[in-house]
Amino acid sequence: MHSYRPGTFTPSTASHQSALPTPTNPCRSTAATTTATSASEAHSLLVQQRLARPVAPHVSIYQPQLTWYMSAANRLTGVILAGSVYLFGIGYAVAPWVGLHLETASLAAGMAALPVAAKLAIKGTLALPFAFHGVNGLRHLTWDTAMELSLKGVYRTGYVVLAVSAVSGVYLTFFA
Repeated sequence: MHSYRPGTFTPSTASHQSALPTPTNPCRSTAATTTATSASEAHSLLVQQRLARPVAPHVSIYQPQLTWYMSAANRLTGVILAGSVYLFGIGYAVAPWVGLHLETASLAAGMAALPVAAKLAIKGTLALPFAFHGVNGLRHLTWDTAMELSLKGVYRTGYVVLAVSAVSGVYLTFFA
């Protein structure tokens, strides 16, 4: 029996290991044959296999549920809120150099000049995602305490989140 040392692996010294790929001899082995495969052939085979895979099989297999929609909405509202804060922060930082007036007095005067419908639209666009994301965050904190993790509890808290976020979003839009 020969021991393996790097650079000494050949089919004559270890015939029972000849189908194993090495850096110098990549092989694709099947039960009947062993064929050498170049890097480009291996890559094209991998690309073909990936194209044959379904993108998201769970979408076509399982019935949509409240938890799916709530998870997607939580992620979307997080992106909307964080993106808004980042864009405003970047705009505020570069405002003096590009000639924008984002001072508090300018923003307040600009909002005061808008019609009521435009003010409500702006407030609602920010208030509803904020309310949903905040209340759903409290739901997740509840789950972190190992409460309401049953199927019934998950649905109950989901409907509570929808109701409370709708009421608080409307309140923030029209009364705050």
